[in-house]
Order: sequence, then structure tokens, then C-alpha cells
Amino acid sequence: MTKIPKINIVNATRAHSASLFFFHGSGSTGDDVKEWIDIINRGELKFPHIKIIYPTAPLQPYTPNNGMSSHVWFDRKAISIKAAEDTESINSICNTITELIDNENSLGILNSRIVVAGFSMGGALSLYLSYKYKLSLAGCCATSSFLNKNSLVYQNLKDNRGTRTPSLLQIHGTEDPLVPIQWAEETYNNLKQLGVNTQFVPIAKVDHMLSKPGIETFKKWLLNILPEM
Repeated sequence: MTKIPKINIVNATRAHSASLFFFHGSGSTGDDVKEWIDIINRGELKFPHIKIIYPTAPLQPYTPNNGMSSHVWFDRKAISIKAAEDTESINSICNTITELIDNENSLGILNSRIVVAGFSMGGALSLYLSYKYKLSLAGCCATSSFLNKNSLVYQNLKDNRGTRTPSLLQIHGTEDPLVPIQWAEETYNNLKQLGVNTQFVPIAKVDHMLSKPGIETFKKWLLNILPEM
């Protein structure tokens, strides 16, 4: 099974009653994305009741990087909505993250009090976890992310029609050159048609990056999904 090399944790400042996993983009680390969020937030992102978990992806060969090793959650044949998914690679990392989620359960945090979120590839990982592996999670947030056409997620939702699914927030910069906003909109429309309660927030004049308006939107949404108990 894929191993997670490092995890950066921000504990709840009071009583821990919910957990947030935030997954970085390809080639980054949990430390990097935490620092990026904290800079945008103008102070460390923390909550009275929500523990934040920033894992670092394993170092593994990445096809779009000419097969060179990079900190990536899974392999991709290409950064394209038309590419076929590397199911084995996706399954491996989702099983690994599921163990981390199970660890939160062992601390008394139910799946209904856990949100997964991420940027770019980390957002895609969140989508796989929420709509293929852990339908009982509270919510999912994907920023600058997409699912491939014919994604295994779509088939799973078709097979589980009528099942409650996590609420979804998608955030995307209108000027994203790496992941065109049209890919995210197609993902949104497909998921909505399959019964996902989803909200799409375009951020004007922003490219492939986290942004202040995006982080503020995310924080409000998160506290609505995981209120203090």
C-alpha cells in the first residue's frame, strides 16, 4: 500500500469534534499548501473544534513529469479530461487515506463530521474519496480540479443512485491555464445530474492558484457543513 511520508496537523483550539483533510497539488507537500493557505488567510488557519490534517503525497513516478518522481497522489496518463484514469494508482492512495480517516473515527470523529478538500490534484483526490470510497463523509471541496470523462466516480454514483452523498463545493479561477474552467464545469454538471448537492464558485481573474476570495468562501462553507457542537 502507498505510504504517506509526512502529516502536518493543526489541532482544534478547544474541543475536537470534527476533522478536515486538505490535500496539496502535484509536486507540492502538506507543509507547502498549509503555508500558502496561512499566508492568504493572514494567519494560521485554525478552528475551535476542527482538527486540520495536511498529509504529504508519496514520492512516486509521474507520467506527465516524464516519469520522474514527484510528490503526487496518483499517476495520470496526461493532464487532460480525455485521458483514461489510472485506476490502480487511484485505488492505492484512496485505501491509504481511508486508513487515516479510520484513525479519526477511532478518536470518536464520525464520517459525518469529516470533510476532505484539496487543490488541483488534491481536489481530484477529494472527489474520488467522497464519491467513490467514502460516501458517508460530511463534505468535499475541490479547488482548480476536475474529473476525467468516464471517471470511475460517475459509474459509482450511477450504481448508488438514491444514496446520500457528501455536499460539494467547487472553486475555480476563470483564467486557469492548466485546468480550464470548462473541465470543472463539466465535472460539476455531471455530478449534479447524478444527485450530488454541489455549488460552483468561479473566481474572476484568478489562474491556477488558491485565492483570498476562494479561501473565504471555503471557510464559510466549511463552518456550515461542520458547525461547532
